[in-house]
Amino acid sequence: MSSAGTGKVFTARHAMGEKVRGQALVAKDGFSARYDLDRIEGVFSRPAHKLAGQSYVGRILVLDTAKGGVASAWMLHEMQSRDKAPLAIVFNSVNPILVQGAALANITMLAGFDEDLTAAIPHGAQVEINPQAKTLRLLPGAGRLACQAP
Repeated sequence: MSSAGTGKVFTARHAMGEKVRGQALVAKDGFSARYDLDRIEGVFSRPAHKLAGQSYVGRILVLDTAKGGVASAWMLHEMQSRDKAPLAIVFNSVNPILVQGAALANITMLAGFDEDLTAAIPHGAQVEINPQAKTLRLLPGAGRLACQAP
């Protein structure tokens, strides 16, 4: 992590996709498109998930790890085709199958940090992801979401 400009900057080991800005949904929890999401409504639906009931559509997900395999990968593509996908996904750790799914769906992704991003990024913060620089920048004025926090 380093300070640059107006916000903290976190550097990833792995990155792909387009530069994006948006609101972060943050939880120390895993991610499975198959078991954690209602892909029709665009919300986290598994009751035990820390983001249960919250919409992921157009948001930047900051989660601990990817879960699942091929089903999650193709589901990302299907979600994107219906405009029900997250803007980007950021993981502390990720598996190769979910990376392939994000690439197929053209979803920006960062992974592999020197610190736990689920503890470093406030839930509801505004962030900017720059895959070419492999960075996530916390934007000024970032606050917590009014809805439930993880």
